[in-house]
This record gives sequence, C-alpha cells and structure tokens, in this order.
Amino acid sequence: MKWSFNDLAQVSTDALAQGADLSADITQNLLTTNNVWMMLSTALVFIMHLGFAGVEAGFGQAKNTVNILFKNTVTPIIGIVSYAVCGFFLMYPGFDVPGWFGFDGAGWSMFWFAPEKADVTAGYADGGYTYWTDFLFQAMFAATAATIVSGAIAERVKLWAYLLFTVIYVGIVYPIIGSWKWGGGMLDSWGFYDFAGSTLVHSVGGWGALAGVILVGPRIGKYVNGKTVDKPGASVPLAVIGVFLLWLGWFGFNGGSVLSADPALVSFVLVTTSLAACAGGLGGFLAGYFVFKRLDLGMVLNGILAGLVGITAGADVINPGPALIVGFIAGILVVMSAVILDKMHLDDVVGAVSVHLTCGIWGTLAVGIFSTNPDHSFLTQLTGVVVCGITAFICAFVIFYVLKVTVGIRVSEEHEKTGLDSHEHGIRGYTIVYDE
Repeated sequence: MKWSFNDLAQVSTDALAQGADLSADITQNLLTTNNVWMMLSTALVFIMHLGFAGVEAGFGQAKNTVNILFKNTVTPIIGIVSYAVCGFFLMYPGFDVPGWFGFDGAGWSMFWFAPEKADVTAGYADGGYTYWTDFLFQAMFAATAATIVSGAIAERVKLWAYLLFTVIYVGIVYPIIGSWKWGGGMLDSWGFYDFAGSTLVHSVGGWGALAGVILVGPRIGKYVNGKTVDKPGASVPLAVIGVFLLWLGWFGFNGGSVLSADPALVSFVLVTTSLAACAGGLGGFLAGYFVFKRLDLGMVLNGILAGLVGITAGADVINPGPALIVGFIAGILVVMSAVILDKMHLDDVVGAVSVHLTCGIWGTLAVGIFSTNPDHSFLTQLTGVVVCGITAFICAFVIFYVLKVTVGIRVSEEHEKTGLDSHEHGIRGYTIVYDE
C-alpha cells in the first residue's frame, strides 16, 4: 500500500486534533479535580463554625448558652454577606497593589450584575478552581476571623454591638489587611509569608478580641480581691466536640490553602498540620500540669488549637520535625498567655486571645526560623506581624470604642447576673421539665 502526501497530511491532521482533544480533556479533568477538593475544603472550613459554637457554648455558662449559639449562628451569615458586599473586592483588588489599598470595581459589578461573565474555566487561578469557589473559600476565612472575637467577649457583650462590629471588621478591616499579602500588596512585595493565615486570619481576629476584652471589661465576679474566680462552663463534652470539629475543619483550612489538589503538597500540609496539633496538645497538657498541678483538660484542648494556629503560617514550608517543635511551643505559650491575661484582669471566656493572637504571632515568626525556603526571614516576618497587629488592634479598638460611647457594648448588671438567654432570647439552652 502506498501513501500519498495528502494521506500523510490527513493522518497528521487527525493526530493533532486527537492530541488537542486529549489535552483539553486532561485540562478539564484537572480543573474538576482541583475544584472538587477546594469545594470540599470550603465545606470543612464551614464546619469550623460549628466547632467554634461548641467550644464557646461548652466553656461558657449555661445561662448564656442560647446567646452564644445565636451569635455563632449569625456570625457566618453576616460575615459571608459582608464579604460579598465589599470584602472580597477589597482583599483581591484585581491589579498590582504595591501599597495599602485597592478595590476591584469591575469585579464587584460583575459579581452583582453580570455573574454570567465570571471565569469558571481553567484560565482562572491556573486551573485550580473557579471564580465562585474562590469567593466562597475566602468568605469562610473572613467569617472565621469574626468568630474569634465572639468567644473572647462572650457573656457580657450586647448582641447588636457585636453584630455591628462584625459587619465593619469582616467587611472592611480584615480584607484590607489581607490584601497586603494575599492581594499582592506591600507585605507581599516585602517577602512576608503567611500560608493560610496565622497572622492574616488568626492574629487579626485575636487583636480584635483583645480590643474587645479591654473595652468590654471582665465578667462580674471574675476577679475578686486580686484573685481569679473560675466560672465553670456549661458542658465539657460539648467543648471537646467543638475542638475536634475545629481540628477536622483545619484539614480544609490548611489543606485547601494549597489552592489545588496537588497530591504531594496537600498530603504534606495535612501531615504537618496534624503533627503540630498533637504537639500543641502535649505542650498544653504538660504546661497545664506544671502551672495548675492538675490534669487540665481545657489546656489540652486549647493546646491542640494553639498548635493548629501556630503551624498555619508555614504548613507548606516547615518540615515534620520542626512542625512538632512549633506545635509544642504553641501549646506551652497558650497556657502562659492565659495566666498572664488573668493576672492583668483581661477576661477571655474561651482563651481566644491566647490561642489565636499569641500563637498566631508565634507561628508567623516560626516561618522565619524553620522555613525550608531561604527567602523567608525572621525580620520580614516580624515586620509583617507588627504592621498587621498595629492596624488590626487600632481599628478594632476604635470600632468598639465608638460603639461603646454611642449604642453601648455591655449588657446591664441585672441581665449579666441572671443570664442573657432569658432576657434577650426568651428561652434557655438547658431546660429540664418534670411531669407531675
């Protein structure tokens, strides 16, 4: 059989077409795989809100359970909506921002008035996920920052004041600070590194919590004659469940921050995340026993969370051995921080400041110590921590102060003593009814 030039040309054309089709199929399959993992990670981060609710309701007093659960239910609602209204477009302004502020007006217009123009192809984010997955994943992070504040000032803050704070902090403050790194702003140009948000999420939330604790003041009877009075939580089992839900959610929080389903990097991140959590729990256990001379379950639980917060900044660039060190130190720091806050009469119901602020700072600095990337430096990490910390604390303090002198931020003494549930919600979280 003889082949003519035209026959050979046709075969070549068919082969090229088949190759192009195969390449397109591979690209689409990769996009689908990456996007499914990102959507699953989004769901895991969403579950963290249930974890926060469990921890806060478990460590809080029974008379305030409904109020606590109400806040933790409304927080993601307000957080996601606020982020959709303006936060997303402040955080990712859509152009190179070497400075402090940017806003993607074209993206905002498309989101609300021409959603059919959103990029859902492999051309968006290097084929890692679609535009809509990008928004929802980041919105979950934003709402998490607000939830951190909720736990610290629980049991005495006015609900409306807290909700107003959440709208402003999540809708404006958090995304602007986040844009300095994740939106290509000045921290990014300096070489600052924060993989999944030890500073940009947890410390930002922690600074907001600290400002709230200072301005709201301690609960009535928490500090008497220079001594700290324990206020037993409503449900230790609920707090334990909440911590394990948060640990589960962190697989999406850190694993999803790979921004693809890259099997090598995702699996590595999940290993360092888990090791740091375990080491944090161990550090909290030993430090709690040394300080309080008892097997303190609360410190073990917060130690786990401390390890998770600590590794979040460098989960992809810190090897397993150093990840254990990062987590263990975080577990010790969370205990020391809680003790210091009590000595300063700063009443944090769930230890949010110690977990998210103290350990968020440590985790960010740890990147400058343990990172496998030689471009990461301790000084740059410290600079980023200081810049973000000053901005977040001042903004949160101003917001709370304005609310304090206008609408007020603290409930009445009577309502605090008898419980917020019956006064603000008309029901109690725990009710036992005996049939006569």
